[in-house]
Amino acid sequence: MIVDIHCHVYPDAIAERAVAGIGNFYSMPLVNKGTLSDLRRVHDEVGVTHALVFSVATTPHQTESVNRFVAGLVEKGEGRLLGLGAMHPDSPDPEMDVETILSLGLKGVKLHPDFQKFAADDARCFRICELCEGRLPLLIHCGDHRFDYSNPGRMERLLKAFPRLTVLGAHLGGWSVWDDAVEKLSDYPNFLVDTSSSLYALYPEKARDIIRRFGADRVLFGTDYPMWPVTEELARFHALGLTPEEEEQILSQNAARVFGFQ
Repeated sequence: MIVDIHCHVYPDAIAERAVAGIGNFYSMPLVNKGTLSDLRRVHDEVGVTHALVFSVATTPHQTESVNRFVAGLVEKGEGRLLGLGAMHPDSPDPEMDVETILSLGLKGVKLHPDFQKFAADDARCFRICELCEGRLPLLIHCGDHRFDYSNPGRMERLLKAFPRLTVLGAHLGGWSVWDDAVEKLSDYPNFLVDTSSSLYALYPEKARDIIRRFGADRVLFGTDYPMWPVTEELARFHALGLTPEEEEQILSQNAARVFGFQ
């Protein structure tokens, strides 16, 4: 089993526009289409067997429709997909959003402070964390040298406030600010990280050191689909020089433990 735990998927009708928007945000063209059929194709090509899928709610009124869309993806996934629910910090009823996520069988919550324009340590985010603590893990975008919505100092305040909340920090805990992320966040036992949108930018020795600072039992493999060629992401991962035991933890065992993949 190989699990990709970081996959953005969009309805076919808007996927091209959504992918273009992401490319503009990061000033780079994307190679994948952002649809379920394309995700299946690229995963099948390299032997990725399972995936965690989600989509970000960029406005409060999108939340329910996004969650029902993701639940529909899971139903079409033939046992290969699990999904995360979307929440928005300005939702008028976050309690109902959590209940809907649970009722749809989704396995956690996805937040993107840099897209949704809120700080990871502000009161609105903390309200979401209160509702999720002990019930749903949180996957949150972390880090960006251009902004200060989700950088390590803010994430540290979140982790201190919610020690019983399982938090998965995307991009090895801090995209483009990896050293600061390791320094501030690696000692929090409830903080896990994924490998998405990181291996392309780090020397293998550096990425391996970061992974071992967090511990292989707290790292999950993710590609940030549709950002990168999945073939390249998997090749980069295998080039890190990790032990077979570490690779197995990161590619499958940790995803099974945190999200219930089997």
